Amino acid sequence: MSGFTVYPAIDVREGRVVRLAQGDYARQTSYERDPLETARRYADQGATWLHLVDLDAARAGGYTLAPLLSEIRAFTGLRVQTGGGVRERDDVVRILAAGAARVVIGSLAVKDPERVLGWVDEFGVDRITVALDSRQDEAGRWRLPVHGWTETAASTLDELAVRYADAGLEHLLSTDIARDGMLSGPNGDLYAHLRAIAPGLQVQASGGVRDVADVAAAKAQGCAGIVLGRALLEGKLELEEALAC
Repeated sequence: MSGFTVYPAIDVREGRVVRLAQGDYARQTSYERDPLETARRYADQGATWLHLVDLDAARAGGYTLAPLLSEIRAFTGLRVQTGGGVRERDDVVRILAAGAARVVIGSLAVKDPERVLGWVDEFGVDRITVALDSRQDEAGRWRLPVHGWTETAASTLDELAVRYADAGLEHLLSTDIARDGMLSGPNGDLYAHLRAIAPGLQVQASGGVRDVADVAAAKAQGCAGIVLGRALLEGKLELEEALAC
């Protein structure tokens, strides 16, 4: 496995930096920050990667952040993994052409794994990140909401994680939706479970990160990286501390 990577995150809705609580579009916190300036600040603080999310497209489809992505690449040098609304091959081509290092595919990766695995073969295992964001149901099964986390698919996290791992996927982003944007700590049990059932995947932890101890714990659990959102935006975690892990 390659080294542990810290991904500061910028979620964009209607051109603004925002965060959602548990994926709920009605529970949005807006920050008076320009997305490009936020990316520049993270680069100045030592980041080498950025996680960029198009929240408008996550529900409606049709990635809209290509111009912003191009600016971030031009003015910061950050490597960017980005997604939201990726539905067609042309979306992948357009996002890569705008400068993305990796395209993040969520809803389609749940609904049509064969098509996404075809893109992994076509574009390369290091150009696609599959996002399997999940909620645990009353029976303890990890279910997979799609379309901006507004609908729930029939497949489970376990089924698809194993399927993707067996087919050669490398990069898996996994968010425990119940913890996303809540500053309640990431779900270590979830990531230990994923490592156990699909040890070949390079798992990126996401959701609930509060402090540098959470970052260190994810690394110790064998995660390949961690996505940092609200804690950075609200100054509860300094990026330099996270990078020092």
